[in-house]
Amino acid sequence: MRKIIHIDMDAFYASVEQRDNEALRGKPVAVGYSEARGVVAAASYEARRYGVRSAMPSLTARSKCPSLLFVAPRFDVYREISLRIRDIFYEYTHLVEPLSLDEAFLDVTENSRKNPSATLIAREIKQRIYATTGLRASAGVSVNKFLAKIASDYRKPDGLFVILPEEAETFVEGLKVEQFFGVGKVTARKMHENGIFTGLDLKRRSEKELVRLFGKAGRTFYLNARGIDDREVQPERTVKSISNETTFLQDRDNRVLLTVELYHLAKEVMERVEKENFHGRTVTVKVKYADFRTITRSKTLPCRITGFDPFWHTAREIMQQVDLSAQPVRLLGIGISNAADEPPQQPATQLTLF
Repeated sequence: MRKIIHIDMDAFYASVEQRDNEALRGKPVAVGYSEARGVVAAASYEARRYGVRSAMPSLTARSKCPSLLFVAPRFDVYREISLRIRDIFYEYTHLVEPLSLDEAFLDVTENSRKNPSATLIAREIKQRIYATTGLRASAGVSVNKFLAKIASDYRKPDGLFVILPEEAETFVEGLKVEQFFGVGKVTARKMHENGIFTGLDLKRRSEKELVRLFGKAGRTFYLNARGIDDREVQPERTVKSISNETTFLQDRDNRVLLTVELYHLAKEVMERVEKENFHGRTVTVKVKYADFRTITRSKTLPCRITGFDPFWHTAREIMQQVDLSAQPVRLLGIGISNAADEPPQQPATQLTLF
């Protein structure tokens, strides 16, 4: 039986800003930009009381909380702190699976401290994080990733919650479906339309019915409703794609200016490609128009892209085919994916006609 810990930093970006700026402490803070096209990257707990959430348009956030204080993000600072926290994790186990800068799974079934209690390890890690960074974290402890992640969110902020093996099924039965991993607004609405509101409702449906309703995710829902999750903590997360995008303050319809913007985005992507040593074969350009209609155009090359020139040449070629006649552009993005080895070259064969 595994012992899994999920560590989730509390309002990470906003907490860093409040830590570093005394004038922000105890006040509603949003990390992001307050411009018309701005989006909230993170919100302090003081801001969340007004209904401000991450990914919310800045204008909406401001309408919910007129006293909201916007702070520009400092991702270099967040990354540096995240690495310091990760170093703490590695003192206990090499099985660490980072999900983002502010959360990670740890498998402490066997750990370097020889401590049989995952709960005591989680408490100690929380104390170490605070002593090292001055920031609070919440921890969830259980026998698998699904339960540990739910547990970490159960008593936020600064929480520690344990779901014991014998309690798992009963605990899950009482959850709202919105608390299940992978259940967003669209899926939750579909579940509600089919009379599924809780974990118990999910548990009462057959695997076949859930797969019919939700595809492959239906099997995951079927297992999770019974507290089952066999996924292992993966210390090395495979990079599947690298991308970058920007939302303009004003819509643009000038192809030359958009191509220049795409060039700068491509440069940033290639820097990350070289840093991650990730060489894909597929280039994708993403365009969101003023009416929010989104299109993507891709081209797959026969060989992996190992330099900026072929990457940019392909991206520019794709961009030239994008229609700009009907709507100006609100968002522009570019990415590279598909790192699979190129197929072997087949020997040429002479065709015969009969």
